[in-house]
Amino acid sequence: MQRIRLRYTKRGRLRFTSHRDFQRAFERALRRAEVPMAYSAGFTPHPKVSYANAAPTGTGSEAEYLEIALTEPRDPEILRVLLDESLPAGLDIVEAVEARTSGLADRLTASVWELRLDGVDPADAERAVEAFTEADAVEVQRMTKNGVRTFDARPAVVSLETHGSPADRPTDQPCAILRLVVRHVTPAVRPDDVLSGLRAVADLAPPVPAAVTRLAQGLFDEETGTVTDPLAPDREAAGALTAAPAAAATAPDGPA
Repeated sequence: MQRIRLRYTKRGRLRFTSHRDFQRAFERALRRAEVPMAYSAGFTPHPKVSYANAAPTGTGSEAEYLEIALTEPRDPEILRVLLDESLPAGLDIVEAVEARTSGLADRLTASVWELRLDGVDPADAERAVEAFTEADAVEVQRMTKNGVRTFDARPAVVSLETHGSPADRPTDQPCAILRLVVRHVTPAVRPDDVLSGLRAVADLAPPVPAAVTRLAQGLFDEETGTVTDPLAPDREAAGALTAAPAAAATAPDGPA
């Protein structure tokens, strides 16, 4: 059985698709592309697809991941193209690698988010960010199926800072851009929780909903403070396997 790991995006209006909507669209794409999927056992077999840490509905993403299991081997890049062509624009399959290591989900320990706050002056955002990062605790509330839950959002936030200017959206209205790095903890701290925290500590309340995009997702490197590519170990393992036969073919013959 071959396992393929895919990175896909949610862009434009497709950011408003729920995870369930994406699952249905992706399973239709598997059928259109005639992918030889492995299926689960039981009375209601379903394709073996493993989804990992999907972004909340309404947020865009450049770094969503899933893994599929095939009954027959396929070239990952050809498979990527076929699946991408079978999905609507905005749900784009941008990378595919053969799984040669274990634990993809274990390598998704942090995310990098961009938060665009239209109508917010960057100086006001800077002051709110400073108040948030200097706070020992930032309690926020979230409505759950069991009622309102209160928790501290501060420990999960690795970094929060203002970032550049919205040059791609020229307008007379102010706009602040924040860059957020957050650990995947329990309970999960989402970008909207951080926005609630900014409102709590500095009364920062954007006049319109923030445009939120996940830029990266992967293993958090404590030494560099960066989020690493979770598919890199699979690419490196594939490269090592490719290099080994080539090295053997070019090795000089032993003494006659």
